[in-house]
Amino acid sequence: MRLDKYLKISRIIKRRTVAKEASEKGRVKVNNKEAKPGTEVKVGDIIEIQFGDNAFKAEITEIKEHVSKDEAGGMYRIIEG
Repeated sequence: MRLDKYLKISRIIKRRTVAKEASEKGRVKVNNKEAKPGTEVKVGDIIEIQFGDNAFKAEITEIKEHVSKDEAGGMYRIIEG
């Protein structure tokens, strides 16, 4: 699944356009590498997002095309942040 789509579906970032912009500006890393919006992510990947002074780090535990708001939090495990 594309990184920007995963960030939206998992509700880590609320809008896909915001996820795309964050990726394009170098604020998102996947497995310690700067990631573009079209980067393919898979279960086990580590996502790091930098928003100003705030940092968020999570491991992907599940990938689904459609999830309810309640299930979205189960798609990743927070490591830091």
